[in-house]
Amino acid sequence: MDKVDILIIGSGPGGYVAAIRAAQLGLSVSVAEKDDLGGVCLNWGCIPTKALLKSAQALHYSKNSKEYGVEISGDVKPDISAIVARSRGVAGNMSRGVEYLFKKNGVNLIKGFASIVSPGEVKITADDGSVQHISAKHIIVATGASAASLPFAPVDGKNVISYRGALVPETIPSKIAVIGSGAIGSEFAWFYRSMGSEVVLIEYLDNIIPLEDEEVSAQLSRSFRKAGIKVMTSANVKGVSLDSGKPILTVETKKGVETIEADVVLSAAGVRPNTSGIGLEEVGVNMERGKIVVNSLYESSVKGIFAIGDVINTPALAHVASAEAVKCVEGIAGMTPEPIDYNNIPSCIYTSPEVASVGITEKAAKEKGINYRVGKFPFTASGKAAAAGERDGFVKLIADADTDEIIGAHLIGYNVTEIISGVVTARRLGVKAKDIINTIHPHPTISEAVMEAAAAIHNEVIHI
Repeated sequence: MDKVDILIIGSGPGGYVAAIRAAQLGLSVSVAEKDDLGGVCLNWGCIPTKALLKSAQALHYSKNSKEYGVEISGDVKPDISAIVARSRGVAGNMSRGVEYLFKKNGVNLIKGFASIVSPGEVKITADDGSVQHISAKHIIVATGASAASLPFAPVDGKNVISYRGALVPETIPSKIAVIGSGAIGSEFAWFYRSMGSEVVLIEYLDNIIPLEDEEVSAQLSRSFRKAGIKVMTSANVKGVSLDSGKPILTVETKKGVETIEADVVLSAAGVRPNTSGIGLEEVGVNMERGKIVVNSLYESSVKGIFAIGDVINTPALAHVASAEAVKCVEGIAGMTPEPIDYNNIPSCIYTSPEVASVGITEKAAKEKGINYRVGKFPFTASGKAAAAGERDGFVKLIADADTDEIIGAHLIGYNVTEIISGVVTARRLGVKAKDIINTIHPHPTISEAVMEAAAAIHNEVIHI
């Protein structure tokens, strides 16, 4: 039986980062993966969706080229097979990139389904049925999550699809109903609307993207409606039935019950951790609601078994999984890594306009009784946004009125996912709103809206 220092189950942004960091630290490491390298993120999530959204953006600019002084003759229309092929190609290249990194760093890849036999031993079953056992001083579970299926709208791959089906459509549906308006639901709503579909976005709670600041949610609702997306909030889908081969949704709203007919339904109501069937319960790992309970070093209740990413009770985000991977492995190696500040995790949604945030919302600040100030700067006043033809949105900063530290940042607009990291860094360093005001930002840029919003906190904003 082969022996390694660390055996990692799963090769997503948690698993592959853990493997590479472990190898950098001189540990022997193997990774068990039953599917393509990179996990859901690289193959069926973060990366291929962004490729689809880029095609949608290119289509949008082509259709509206006259606004930029560019004349395009003939019809501009999407080729969905080519768009999907490009997306799959991007994902494939990224997956092969992980394979290259494994070889470069001496990480051993074992293809097959892994299950924990006992602390320190993992069984890996290949597709051909062959089995091998690996002895590992430490086991890291990084198996990620899968789409959750709603009881009233079970995924059948045809009438009701998950994000995987939404990524590889053979045709563009005339009408699609999206259940759930989180990042997945909202991004696909915008993508399919850009492709020409009639889109109905249905959210059970009072606001779309309900985890975001209410003003951001309201702005995205306006932008979506302007784009032709029907947005339904406080809407409870009671069931999905078939009529003449088409799904029919029964939706309960404040105005009464509404019936919606669509060509396809996208179930985008969250994910569930991939923790069943891999031996966790059998070896005594403590679980809560399907997630593994871990300590500050990501070790489970069973010594030598660790867990990171979507299988533990932390934000289900790729960058969180990667950060946890590094901290977990460094702890195993005997280092003393700085703990992750889970109050300073950025969130991004790649709709048009984009959404990015960090810290608490204004509603949360009120509920906590914090003495705070708000500064906002609209992109209607941004020269760069105006030049780009992307004036929807704003930057909103929330500062503690007593300390002037930024406690929340909520951005919606053009390319805001690319500038949120600056605010995250500022929060980590305890930067105050006055510090941001006194930091010269380049003009014209989208990022200078952060400086303007900070100035608005102190009634010093110039351009509005």
